[in-house]
Amino acid sequence: MRVGRISATLAAAGALILGLAACGGGGETSAAPSGDGSVVDKVKNTKQVVVGTKWDQPSLGLKAGGGDPEGFDVDVAKYVIKELAGGQDVQIQFKESASSNREPFLANGTVDIIFATYSITEERKSKVTFGGPYIVAHQDTMVRADATNIAKATDLAGKRICQAAGSNSYKRITDPPPDGELDLDAQLVGANTYSECVSKLSGNNLDAVTTDDLILAGFAQQGGGNFKILGDPFTDEKYGVGLKKGDVKTCEAVNAAITKMYTDGTAAQLFAKWFGKAQGLTAPTAAPQFETCA
Repeated sequence: MRVGRISATLAAAGALILGLAACGGGGETSAAPSGDGSVVDKVKNTKQVVVGTKWDQPSLGLKAGGGDPEGFDVDVAKYVIKELAGGQDVQIQFKESASSNREPFLANGTVDIIFATYSITEERKSKVTFGGPYIVAHQDTMVRADATNIAKATDLAGKRICQAAGSNSYKRITDPPPDGELDLDAQLVGANTYSECVSKLSGNNLDAVTTDDLILAGFAQQGGGNFKILGDPFTDEKYGVGLKKGDVKTCEAVNAAITKMYTDGTAAQLFAKWFGKAQGLTAPTAAPQFETCA
């Protein structure tokens, strides 16, 4: 009888522990979706979400000090998330998502959704469901202000260009279509992030940084006249909203939110806020053509 009483006591204690674990506690927002697994349902039901953004890209996603990151991508994320919640406020936890960890973060649940200069490519579409795009950038090239030997993208043959981890931009220079564009024999210099690329350019360890014009515009503005952008764009870079593969429900809701962002004038306001002083950029007037949610 004593064994039976001990077993019953242990079983009850185990049930209590499981119950307490299920209730959870304070701390950071969990990135695990609720309901049917869609982020839009999690946002509606819990009013919480984990958003991946860049933290080192001026005008797009830059974290300075102890507050949240700031920039165009961050503001677009806030607008879209609020729309997903039916206009209600949502607790957003921002998580730094460098180019090299965006796919793993979505796959393992570190983040729910990503707004991080995330160009939509066929290769990435095999791993990620993309909402949007919410804007289309164009790859261009930035050099030091006193550079005279690089005037256009094709001048990068034989030059030192940056290879940022997880980014495909360098392939547009060095590879032929369909993955590349120019098929030039450039020298690749590795870096972890584009902010590191810009530091290497400033230190004369690179000849050029080539990537999306919106990214370059932010760094050029921050550089205070030390850099110049060639104004020779040669690709379309569709910035998508990254979701875990198969979350079609959220993708469709994201596209509806982006459509509203353009029709109510918010997209134009945000573009002017973050890029209004940049030369050579044209503000979008309508939402880009969306990818198929799949």
